[in-house]
Amino acid sequence: MQIARVVLGEPKAQPRHRHFQRGNFVTTYDPAAKLKESFAGILQAEAPIEPISTPMILELTFYMARPNSHYGSGKKAEFLKESAPEYHSGRPDLDNLTKFVQDALNKIYYRDDALICQLIAKKVYSERPRTEIILTTL
Repeated sequence: MQIARVVLGEPKAQPRHRHFQRGNFVTTYDPAAKLKESFAGILQAEAPIEPISTPMILELTFYMARPNSHYGSGKKAEFLKESAPEYHSGRPDLDNLTKFVQDALNKIYYRDDALICQLIAKKVYSERPRTEIILTTL
């Protein structure tokens, strides 16, 4: 079985968990909890009836918005420079982007993200920022 989904908009990264102290107790919280909920909500309507519970491959492609410096100037402002890179090599880090998606889809598309046996991920530039997700059961 293969499931393919697209989420439009700039890809989001998993931020570090935050810690704070109340009296003698230290509490941890996830600052991306609402973002993950929103991301998962977009995909919820097309989620499988039962979360996948078999080994799978997760393939993620993050299409990042191009900065203005990739374009020419003046009459060539709408054209990419020849030197404009295809792959996005800056922040956010690829591992933080993948972790965000894995956490958001956990319990909705698959029973546990430990079932992911192979992860294929890349960051590329695009005119249309989005996240493409392909889940393939083994």
